[in-house]
Order: sequence, then C-alpha cells, then structure tokens
Amino acid sequence: MFRKEDYVVYGDLGVCQVQDIVERKFDGLDKAHLYYVLAPVYQDGVLYVPADNPRIFLRAVISAEEANRLIDQIPTMEGKAFHSRSSQELSAHYEEAMRTHSCADLIRLTMSIHTKKRDLASQKKKFGRVDEHFMKRAEDSLNGEFAIALGIPREEVPGYISRRIAALALAKS
Repeated sequence: MFRKEDYVVYGDLGVCQVQDIVERKFDGLDKAHLYYVLAPVYQDGVLYVPADNPRIFLRAVISAEEANRLIDQIPTMEGKAFHSRSSQELSAHYEEAMRTHSCADLIRLTMSIHTKKRDLASQKKKFGRVDEHFMKRAEDSLNGEFAIALGIPREEVPGYISRRIAALALAKS
C-alpha cells in the first residue's frame, strides 16, 4: 500500500505522486472502493486508480541507489538492434519491452534503438518513425523516473548519466 506523497510509476503514464487515498463510489459500481488519487509529475491532471486492482501496473519509483546501480551497469549492457520491414512487428517488439516497465529493460531498449540508428546512419539509410517514437517514449520514461529517484530535473538526467559513466571509466583506467 502506498502512502500520500509517494512517487509511483503508473503504467505507460509514468511517474505520478500519490496525492491522496480515498474511498469513493463511482456511478455504475455497486459499492465504494479504495482509490489512489494520482497526479502525473510531467503532465496535467488527476487520476483515480483502484488500490486493489492487480491488473493495474503500479509500482514505487526506484531509489537513488538503484538508479545509480543501473547507470553504472550501462557500459556492460548490450543493445542489439532489432530490424523488421513490418512496422507492426517492430511496434510489437518495442511494446513488449516497454510493457515490463523495468528500468533495465528500458535502458536495453534505448541502447538497441541507438545502435540501430548508428547502423542505419553508417549505411546512409533513414531512421524510421516507429523507432524514433519508441526511443522517445523509453527515454522519457527513464529520464522521468531517474529524475525523481535522483532528485534532479528531468532535462539534467542524460548529462548526469554521461558524467557518471565517464567517471566510472576513468576510475577503472
């Protein structure tokens, strides 16, 4: 059970803050249920999310220690490019990785798409819209969660990651 002011990841919407926990009866329901009142951090609005529905993806934002551990693992992670002429197959492949809502999976996904982008550029081929769309979604999700975990603005996350990886490489040499 989450508490007021906790930060959570809510499905594809991303990071939200629990504003309140209320019991409420909505039209069409036979009885009142417990709801989290969520405010998306990077969007406007408020959502009422059932607190007792196991089909809804809701988890706590990772800790700063976990974020740094994942960032430190990036140089050892492999991102293999996925190629398909079918945009539906490509979308399905990317959606599968996104659906886990795991930061490690999102890192591997962005790495694989960046690898594909570099491969295509070296062949003087165009980078696809589906690839671009999923790369942006995965990066937005990661940057949003890392920003909350690390207590820094979202736009500073890529620089933070680069500096941390560079410092790690320097320490190893």
